[in-house]
Amino acid sequence: MSRSYITTPIYYVNDKPHIGHAYTSLAADVLARWKRLEGHEVFFLMGTDEHGQKVEKAAQDAGLDPQAFTDKVSQSFRELATVMGFSNDDFIRTTEPRHKAACQALWTELAKRDEIYLGHYEGWYAVRDEAFYGLDELTERDGVKYAPSGAPVAWVKEPSYFFRLGKWLPELLRRYDLPAGHPERIDIAPESRRNEVIAFIKQGIKDFGADSPKLDLSISRTSFTWGVKVPGDEAHVMYVWLDALTNYITAAGYPDANAERWKFWPADIHFVGKDIVRFHTIYWPAFLLAAGIPAAKRVFAHGWWTNEGQKISKSLGNVIDPLALVEEYGLDPVRYFLLREVPFGQDGDFSRAALARRLNGELADALGNLANRTLSLIQRNCEGKLPAVAEVAEADAALFAGLNALVGEVAGQLNAQGFHLALEAVMAAVRDANGYITVQAPWALKKTDLVRMNAVLRHLHTAIRAYATVLQPFMPGTMAALLDQLAVPEDQRGFAALATPLPEGTALPPPAPLFRKIEVA
Repeated sequence: MSRSYITTPIYYVNDKPHIGHAYTSLAADVLARWKRLEGHEVFFLMGTDEHGQKVEKAAQDAGLDPQAFTDKVSQSFRELATVMGFSNDDFIRTTEPRHKAACQALWTELAKRDEIYLGHYEGWYAVRDEAFYGLDELTERDGVKYAPSGAPVAWVKEPSYFFRLGKWLPELLRRYDLPAGHPERIDIAPESRRNEVIAFIKQGIKDFGADSPKLDLSISRTSFTWGVKVPGDEAHVMYVWLDALTNYITAAGYPDANAERWKFWPADIHFVGKDIVRFHTIYWPAFLLAAGIPAAKRVFAHGWWTNEGQKISKSLGNVIDPLALVEEYGLDPVRYFLLREVPFGQDGDFSRAALARRLNGELADALGNLANRTLSLIQRNCEGKLPAVAEVAEADAALFAGLNALVGEVAGQLNAQGFHLALEAVMAAVRDANGYITVQAPWALKKTDLVRMNAVLRHLHTAIRAYATVLQPFMPGTMAALLDQLAVPEDQRGFAALATPLPEGTALPPPAPLFRKIEVA
């Protein structure tokens, strides 16, 4: 059996979840659900990143000790997963004992291989980003220097352990350029992010040389205490990114090579926001390769949302709460819209009017109406029972050509993280079926050709079953209801089962509306 290991980033617990967290996790959830329908053995991981100076400060501001603070905020991310219907197999917290043990085991392995040394660090540091920046990356306003992210930076000097990052950069460049399908290839998508990472590494090597200490990475801190202690030197805590990134192998059972879940490593895909692509495509694979562990196969960095054309920020008061969206519009319309509206690797704008148009036009009018018309006709004209399987006539050929290609087309788009294109393929098929029912007019055939009427209704049932099956990962609740109305048994809702027709005479329950239309402001 094929295996798939799919991860979200672990979310930083300095604030409550927002639409960006829901978006990343939704993409991972859809891919995980699709792989299960294909028959894969899937491990889907979510979690929270709970250490570091930023969390320590947020806890102080909230008047709580860090553990109590992280317990509270981490729970809000679990609640998001429940409300959004995510099917994750594990939820990891970096404050768990299993994770601290994995971090210390990885550190010990790196030290044993002489990939770590003690020195001191000085440089421009952004607490908000938990990252150092070069002077050439900074801008200055009113006497304050800022990182590219907009976070203020300060000059920091402290003792630090270093990881020999520069040593691994040529190897990373080699792996980025290996052909698709090569077992050592590190795939970065979309292409714009891949180019960005390669340019960053090449510039660093050009400026300093791959063996320069200037390219090595500071991986410990002594200026705060909220983190995983460095083995053998507890005055230091691990750099939060070394700690955080290790979560992916912690959950797979590291350092126990005999752990049941270790069979899933290396991960097939890490879903991340574009702001953390550098950490996942440079630091993370370098840590792994230096420790003798295979690197993850693919990292996909998605874009950011704006809200009605405005940048989202707490100061503007326009942060989008995914829980409120679900309460207002329903879960599956929100899930559908987030992956339908914008190409996954690009920035996009959230608009309630756009959500309403997608819900009303594509879900209610196109898909919902097609299902309701077809199933109502079967109730009225076929005593509520499924007609016999019929031969595909010339007039049916185009409909079935689309159906036969649909699963493969959607699979290809999802494997490339083209979520909007996968949904467009399904909706194009739904539009074709609406054209088919209009042209074939089974309500008129009742008076002229009952055999043909039964054939048309059977073909439409077959088509709607296929659409409902492939849309399950996107809208699991609503598509389960549609498959119930189609009388498809629960054990026959995978892709392989589409080849097995339901028996003639299967009783169908009365249809019910699937989507509630909303007014467009």
